[in-house]
Order: sequence, then structure tokens, then C-alpha cells
Amino acid sequence: MIQTIDAALFQQMVIHGAAAIHQQKQPINDLNVFPVPDGDTGTNMCLTISAAATEMKKKKHDSVGSAAGAVASALLRGARGNSGVILSLLFRGFGKAVKEKETIDGCDLAIALDYGVAAAYKAVMKPAEGTILTVSRLAAAGAAAHARQDNSVQAVLEAAIAAGQAALDNTINQNPVLKKAGVVDAGGKGFLVILQGMLDEICGLPMPEMTADEKEEPNEKAEFSALADEEITFAFDTVFIVRKNDPDVNLDPFRKYLNSIGDSLVIGEDDEAFKVHVHTNTPGDALNESQKYGTLELAKIENMVTQRDDLAAGRQAQSTDDLEAVEAELENGGTPVHAAPEKKFGYVAVCAGEGLEAVFRDLGVDAIVGGGQTMNPSTEDILKAVDATPAEIVYVLPNNKNIIMAAQQCVPLCEDKKVVVLPTKTVPQGISAMLCADPDAEEEANTEAMTAAFANVRTDEITYAARDSDFGGFAITQGDYLALAEHQLFGTDRDLTALLERLAAAEGEKGAEFVTIFYGEDVTEEQAQKAQEIFAAACPDAEVSVLPGGQPVYYYMISVE
Repeated sequence: MIQTIDAALFQQMVIHGAAAIHQQKQPINDLNVFPVPDGDTGTNMCLTISAAATEMKKKKHDSVGSAAGAVASALLRGARGNSGVILSLLFRGFGKAVKEKETIDGCDLAIALDYGVAAAYKAVMKPAEGTILTVSRLAAAGAAAHARQDNSVQAVLEAAIAAGQAALDNTINQNPVLKKAGVVDAGGKGFLVILQGMLDEICGLPMPEMTADEKEEPNEKAEFSALADEEITFAFDTVFIVRKNDPDVNLDPFRKYLNSIGDSLVIGEDDEAFKVHVHTNTPGDALNESQKYGTLELAKIENMVTQRDDLAAGRQAQSTDDLEAVEAELENGGTPVHAAPEKKFGYVAVCAGEGLEAVFRDLGVDAIVGGGQTMNPSTEDILKAVDATPAEIVYVLPNNKNIIMAAQQCVPLCEDKKVVVLPTKTVPQGISAMLCADPDAEEEANTEAMTAAFANVRTDEITYAARDSDFGGFAITQGDYLALAEHQLFGTDRDLTALLERLAAAEGEKGAEFVTIFYGEDVTEEQAQKAQEIFAAACPDAEVSVLPGGQPVYYYMISVE
């Protein structure tokens, strides 16, 4: 039995725990019972602890206290979704308990687990049984009971996992929704997977490797860190669009030229323009040659070698999407943007979709954090936006119930600005809050007015079922259209128009006065106008308007007052 943990072993335990949950990320996601596409628990917990694992790979620490502090800091900034924030709180309390410890034994571990539970419970306003909180609390209690008999750190961790597993198995009886679905709590499961990974490291078991399926699954973006120097023959990923001088221009000579200076060539064209993708070491030559065939309109060039090196070192690979931020940092001496206060109030909003971004900016929002359903930004993402906002008091509008806790973690992290998180759970709530923002009001009055405004908004949403489910009395099949009213499942149908008509009729019965329909990226303007007509007919006394939101996942977000 391993009696104590030193810094080196603790660092490897964290890395092993991150690898373990990465391997089981999808099974944990599958435990989510609500059928709506979401920032799933397994994904959020995996991304959160991966931030700590990356930190542990960067630097060797000389004490467990130092390493645990670095883990807590990385988790705090990398926390995504409610499950990720709670995980970060569990490790934050753990870090405080071992702050002065060079090594830790079983008793130290039990105390640290208990400190973590206390930190997590303190941050959650209404702790619910049958969740990660329950599992972590009983795991810590099991550790404490065993530590009185056996001070071996290995034995204490084994006892914690055994008690936690018993608690996890019982979550199915503590939550009616879990019981009906026949599953245990996803957050509790994720926490135990991480603890088991840490125990496996103590026991000398090999770290999980990716399965064959994971290795063969294509990535959304190239995994440059997996490439050796000699495998990147041509360094620059080059994409550009050229407006043709002649609709009938022959591009064969240009195609031959590009093949002579690069590879991975793809050319798409229509009568007016052509688009080129090529890997080359001389992107300037490719762009110059293209102008023989038309007028260069747009170009994007990214260095795959430096991207690969950044990823291999655990850094975020920069792309052309980061240009504005990079330019701002360069103007600021290469450091992250930190805007000095120039006004009393500033505003940060979380949303996804060009139309929604434009609405928030028109209403005075200073910074937009990309994200929402399925794309939960981290605490650090939100904190960067707060730092870049030139105001004394910065209001943050999370606009999603799974982002509120991550936003709240910014409050103690911002030293020279006051952060006020308004707990908006939907984009329409955030828009309504901004409509009542008053730059000349006192802070308390402004906060009260914005809070009252978003509290008066009802939000309806139409999306699709991400998984088969039996939920809320509905037998749901993956791909069904789903209507949500105030986050509750309103109805499901294979016919989108029929679902809209039922939702509109319900709002008409409630006496809706103002209805604003934001349509998503997969909805045409013609379809959106049809939705407007449906609501106008069902709500004859309401003012009904429609705006392009461009949001993913949700076909419609509907604000009702």
C-alpha cells in the first residue's frame, strides 16, 4: 500500500485522471437524460480537468501544496458548465487544505476531500441530492471513516471511491427523472472516473490510451501536434477567393502551377468566382499567380508548423480567427488586453450567431463571448472579455443556465473592476435586460431594473432531439422537433409547422403582448416569415416581429412579454 503522495506523483495522478475521463467522456454524456442538445457533462468535465493536466505537464512542483494550488487555479479558469465549475470548486477546497503540505498521507487526503466538498456546497445556492455534490460528500465521509483505521493514502482513496460508488448507485433513487430513465447522475459518475484514474496512477496501472475508434474518428480541425516535422512538407495552409475576369476562364494551367508548389489542392468554382485551398511554402506566389485569372477578394494563411508546436506544448493554436485579439495584444505590448475603466458601466454577453451578436452590440454590449448551448465558454474566456471592457462595473449576461456558475467565478478573479453577473438563462432574457440598462443610474438601481426586465420575459425555443428519450410524458425519438417553454419540454413533433402552431396557440391563451422571433442559421427568411404569420394569427393583440439570429442548434428563440 502506498502510504504518502509527493508532488511528482500528485501531478501524474491529475494527468491520469484527465486521461480517464477523456476515455469515458461519451458514456458520461450519454447519461444526460434531457434530450435537448446541451453542453454535455462528460465534455465539460473533460475540458475542465484537461486544463489542469496541461498545467501539470508544463512545470514540476516541489510540494503537493504547490501542485494542488496550480491545479485549482487552472481548473478555476478552465471551468466549463455547471459540472466543470463544481469540479473546480472541489479541487479548490482540496488545494486550500494541503497548501502547506510537501507530501500528504491518508488523513491529509480525507481532510482535503472534505474541504473540497465544503467549497462546492458553499457555492451552490440550492444543493440538490442525487448529484455530484452528494457523491463527493459521501466519498469524503468514506475517506474520513477509513483514515481513522488506516492512514495509507491508497487505502483512503480506495475507501472514498467505494463510498462514492455506493452514493452514485443511489442517485437513481434520489432523482425522479434519473429513476425513470434508469441512469445515475452524470456529474457524480465523472467525479468518480477522475478519482479512479488518480488511484490507478498510485497503483501503477497504465494510463488509458485512445481506442481504435477514437484514433480513426476525423477531427473537426487538424491535430497538428500529432505531426512530426518531416510530415509537414508544406507549412502554410492557404485559402483564397478570386472573382473571375471571365466566366469561362480555364483554370487548368493554374491548377498545374499550384500542384507544382504545394499539395492538398482543392479548387471549387462557379460562373463568378473560384475558391482555392492549397498547402504551400510560398503562399505569396500562389496569390500573385491567381490574379492572372481574376481579382483577389479574400485570403487566409495559417502556419501549420507553429500551430502544431503550440498544441504540442499545451498552448492554444492561433488561427486567423484570432487576428483582432492578436492585434490588440500586440498594441498592448504582447500582453492580454486589459482596458482601463473609461466609463461607469460595461457589458459582456454570451451568445452564438451573427444576428444575435449584432443585436447585443446595438444595445451597447462591449464584448461578446462566443458560446451557448453545446458550446459552454470557460471562466477564463469570460474573464478575458471582462478585462477588455473599459468600465468600472462590468455586467455579465451568461444567457444560459449552464454558464451562470462559470461567469460567477470571474467575480473574485477581477481585481480592479467590479463584476456583476445577472443570471440570465436565455438570450431573450439578456436582450430584455440590455433594453433597460441605464448608463446614468446608480449601480443598485441599474441592477434592479435589468433584473426586473429579464424576469418578465418568457422564452420559447424550438430545437431537435439529440437522443432517444422518455421524458416528461413524451416518447421522444432522436431527430424529433422539440419545443421548450421556459426550459420545460412543451411538445414534440415530426412537423415543425405543427409544433409552431401549438406553441403560438399557447402563448395566445396567455395574452402575449410582444413577441420577437429570432431565427437560426438553418432557417430561411421565408420560413421565418411563415413563423411570424403563425404567431400573429394566434396572438392577434400582440406585436410580432422577426429578426435573424443566426444561432446554431435552435431553429427559433422566441421572446414573449
